[in-house]
Amino acid sequence: MKSIKKIHNAEYAPIADLITYSPLPSRSLQQIDPFLFLNHHGYQEYKSNNRGLPFGPHPHRGMETVTFILAGDIMHKDSGGHESVITAGGVQWMTAGSGLIHAEVSSDQFKKTGGPLEILQLWVNLPAKHKMTRPRYEGLQKEDIPSVTIDEGKVTVNLISGEYNGQKGAFETLSDIMLSTVYFQPGGKLSLTIPAERNVFFYIIKGALTVNGQQVAFRNLVEFNNDQEALEVTASEDSILLLGHAMPFKEPVVAQGPFVMNTQEEIYQAYQDYQQGKFGSWQH
Repeated sequence: MKSIKKIHNAEYAPIADLITYSPLPSRSLQQIDPFLFLNHHGYQEYKSNNRGLPFGPHPHRGMETVTFILAGDIMHKDSGGHESVITAGGVQWMTAGSGLIHAEVSSDQFKKTGGPLEILQLWVNLPAKHKMTRPRYEGLQKEDIPSVTIDEGKVTVNLISGEYNGQKGAFETLSDIMLSTVYFQPGGKLSLTIPAERNVFFYIIKGALTVNGQQVAFRNLVEFNNDQEALEVTASEDSILLLGHAMPFKEPVVAQGPFVMNTQEEIYQAYQDYQQGKFGSWQH
């Protein structure tokens, strides 16, 4: 079985009145190549007539954002003309590529009525050859994402990208990235074989799991060594896991603010291009 290198506790880092925990990057872990960044917003209850999510218009270049809506909703708008409201169980995949401006806020309905909110956003790197690819966005609702149930219905694997047991995920991606959310009932078991050279992203959103003999509570990220192939996961209670794996890009990463490139010069260029309006115009 894969050996565990370290367990990283998500640090509490609220944004305005939004409860936020961030396991990556942290003081102990910079990245799990090509997975760069994770923010876990919520769980929290919003009152009626609230201000909603605080993520107004901001730029990105050189990476992708994958947003998982567990409760509540998120309204996406970007300078490429894309607009959607994705609700609980849905996922957004945005390839920033050469650059765009986007906003992620709550729908008017959510701001009016309030309710539960829990959202995760993962940043995935783009390899150098795709850094300046044309930006794109796709938002899918829960019913658009295929799922597989195993262990007599006690485990549900939602297939976001990549392949699982020969079945393809919902999103076509530029890089070979497998991503899924896995829902466990108590006693549910998941056995996986992941090639040793692939980096595993394993974050427990809710509940508690035993992975390769080690019990891990929620809001923890498990870092594995690239030694073996087997993952054995068992849930002791209702649990949710964000699971990914990919071949590492093994390229230099220079990240500054919302831009992720390979050199400092490319970062300077990104700021210059953004200031010169090359990321498109923002239409409210």
